[in-house]
Amino acid sequence: MSEKKYDEFVTEDDIFEGSEDLGALNFGQMRSQKMNDYQEKEKFVEENLWGKLEKSGKRISFAKDILALYRYMKDPLVKWYRKAIVVAALIYFIVPIDSIPDITPLFGYLDDLGVITALLKYLGSELMEYYPSGYRS
Repeated sequence: MSEKKYDEFVTEDDIFEGSEDLGALNFGQMRSQKMNDYQEKEKFVEENLWGKLEKSGKRISFAKDILALYRYMKDPLVKWYRKAIVVAALIYFIVPIDSIPDITPLFGYLDDLGVITALLKYLGSELMEYYPSGYRS
């Protein structure tokens, strides 16, 4: 069986066809819009997290994890796209509309715990320095 070369099927003109339109995509503006969206969501977390923790802090066992995630989110050395994942999880924790309503006795925070636990697993040891000293040693 003879092998056919890639060059026989695709020409250089085919590969670069339409590449003059790539400048119209304006990737810089797209990144700027994503940053603005992230900053709006981060502001929402900052304004609403403390009230939610005051209301539910004694009923949940993962309040210190939430605080560590908040500190991680505020660290200027962490890349914004990693912070965006944390912001999404914290928004899920803050917003009362979720898969299991928070007012449901015993089970209300299970879905929140699941999201936070998955995020903690994803971040792993990267998050350790954001806990109070001696908390998770």
